[in-house]
Amino acid sequence: MASVHESLYFNPMMTNGVVHANVFGIKDWVTPYKMALLVLLSELGRAGAQLGLLERRRLNRLLLPLLQGPDMPLSRLRKAIEESCPHLASSVHIRLKLMAEGELKDMEQFFDDLSDSFTGTEPEVHKTSVVGLFLRHMILAYNKLSFSQVYKLYTALQQYFQNDEKKNGIDESDMELTNTEELEGKMEKEELDVPLREEEISCSGPLSQKQAEYFLSQQASLLKNDETKALTPASLQKELNNLLKFNPDFAEAHYLSYLNSLRVQDVFSSTHSLLHYFDRLILTGAESKSNGDEGYGRSLRYAALNLAALHCRFGHYQQAELALQEAIRIAQESNDHVCLQHCLSWLYILEQKIFDSCVLLEHSVNKSLHFGLPYLASLGIQSLVQQRAFAGKAANKLMDALKDSDLLHWKHSLSELIDISIAQKTAIWRLYGRSTMALQQAQTLLSMNSLEAVNVGVQQNNTESFAVVLCHLAELHAEQGYFAAASEILKHLKERFPPNSQHAQLWMLFDQKIQFERAMNDGRYHIADSLVAGITALNSIEGVYRKAIVLKAQNQMSEAHKLLQKLLIHCQKIKNTEMVISVLLSVAELYWRSSCHTIALPVLLQALALSREYSLQYLASETVLNLAFSQLILGIPEQALNILHTAIEPVLAHGAVLDKGCAMFLVAKCQVASAASYTPEKKIEALESAILNLNEAKTYFAKVDCKEQLRDVLYFQARLFHTLGKTQERNKCAMLFRQLHQELPAHGVPLINAFK
Repeated sequence: MASVHESLYFNPMMTNGVVHANVFGIKDWVTPYKMALLVLLSELGRAGAQLGLLERRRLNRLLLPLLQGPDMPLSRLRKAIEESCPHLASSVHIRLKLMAEGELKDMEQFFDDLSDSFTGTEPEVHKTSVVGLFLRHMILAYNKLSFSQVYKLYTALQQYFQNDEKKNGIDESDMELTNTEELEGKMEKEELDVPLREEEISCSGPLSQKQAEYFLSQQASLLKNDETKALTPASLQKELNNLLKFNPDFAEAHYLSYLNSLRVQDVFSSTHSLLHYFDRLILTGAESKSNGDEGYGRSLRYAALNLAALHCRFGHYQQAELALQEAIRIAQESNDHVCLQHCLSWLYILEQKIFDSCVLLEHSVNKSLHFGLPYLASLGIQSLVQQRAFAGKAANKLMDALKDSDLLHWKHSLSELIDISIAQKTAIWRLYGRSTMALQQAQTLLSMNSLEAVNVGVQQNNTESFAVVLCHLAELHAEQGYFAAASEILKHLKERFPPNSQHAQLWMLFDQKIQFERAMNDGRYHIADSLVAGITALNSIEGVYRKAIVLKAQNQMSEAHKLLQKLLIHCQKIKNTEMVISVLLSVAELYWRSSCHTIALPVLLQALALSREYSLQYLASETVLNLAFSQLILGIPEQALNILHTAIEPVLAHGAVLDKGCAMFLVAKCQVASAASYTPEKKIEALESAILNLNEAKTYFAKVDCKEQLRDVLYFQARLFHTLGKTQERNKCAMLFRQLHQELPAHGVPLINAFK
């Protein structure tokens, strides 16, 4: 069919191999598929009042995508009609069969009869309606064909119908050879294959102007909001190449090719397509028509700006800076304040890679508000809040700033930024250690309906905001020991964001981290070690930190210490305060295990000062718990108990189940150590209170299947029951301890010599 279209309907003027005529000068042309649509419209007019209201409504909803979409096989068209009205599908098939198996004059007569739809006082179709315009375009295109072209069109119609008949014949022969169960299975498979987008959208021949514009707008919208519904990168590029073969100057197709190349991180193809887009935009004069003499310069400066954004995305910061300087120079010459504001936003992003540039960002927000650019202003506020959060500003001030940006979002219906704002709030609460508030924000976004729903019946889009929130939700469930729920959330993430999509790395990292924590809790260090490589590939800092944790658990203290020291220097250099504090806590634990308790104290005090300076409340509470453990080891359990009461509340309110168990275990240890100086009555009371705390800790550890900590708790409980003379309870704990101890040997480390 492609060769037929090229030879019949296109006659571009060629000079030195360059196409100077727009192949979309013809709005529409007749194809076998469109003839099938004409038959459908004719039969729909004949049916008239025989169709029920529900059937007519379904057909009306079906018509628009059929008219706008690309050509499709007859079998798929028939299936779509059958779902709305089986009787009409049969009539269309019979009419096409009579035309295809008849003579050429039957097709001629069919087009002559189409004109009757507009005659009479009450015509079946209005000339200015969507269907009326389609019919008029088809009649006009058919009347312009020469006799040889009409004959080739009739031959193409016969081939179009015969291909459908051959497919049906093969299906019928297959059905005769299968039994009833196989038939049912095949039918179920066919039903599952129906919604495949590639079969519905892809086409072999050229598209008309309207079809091409519909195809490009649909795919661009899907790439932005729901990448899984769009064509795969290879299929979409194939369709775009087919489209550009008939019209190399179609600028929008080059831009969609650029977006498609970004999906697979193809630097060369994306740069090539982006440059071609702006070249074609300038050559076709599209910008000059809408913007006067400024159109040419406008394309040049936005070309440079987009090139800077592309290089920045791939980490080519020097090339991005050069392109950005070019865009700024052209924008200043043209006095284009809007372009300059976009340049200022990207300049902040580039400068952020080198040093903190709050001044640039604040200036960008003020100027954007002055020139009426709410989208840029809101993005600036979001970036400013994020930067201030990492700088340790108070949460109430950050939330006030986000509230102001939310007013802009709702005022201008910026649904994408509404989602980003809620996702940012979720991440900020997680950073500050308020898991309950983070959970609330995550649920808020997931329960909202998008203002830009892509598909009918689908109220949420597969954007980065939803990926971030769902990942946080999975991690929150895993921290509370709900691993089945976390697995369901991750499964949902894999369905919404397949591995080849641009946001898949988010859930991949969280999935690896959750598996790592489970393996560490279960004492399967070899499995945890195997997961480190995957985490490092997605996030090098997280990977190195977890490698050090595995080495520490395997008692390779010197190797773990070297790795943590290198990581500490790197994190201090890039100002990753959260990781710096975590590394300091791990270093302090290494000193405990090496019996260097006094050396651990300055390290913990440094971590506490950092966590309080940057308002990281949960890390501050965890650091205080480590300090309490140090005081316990140094022989001052009373002081340890005093500071425990101030730090344990945030841990129990917002902490992970493992941290709650460790905190209660530490309280029990301090109670037992303090009871040594009590009177016998108070000592018994303190020991019984410690046993209750140990029971609570045991419940927490069992929830996350942390066998090593369970073993330590059982050992401690058995000793306490022995002291209190409760032989039966002691024997029960001793038996459970023995079972776990045989499963998890101690590797020569004292059982009660670590906080976590």
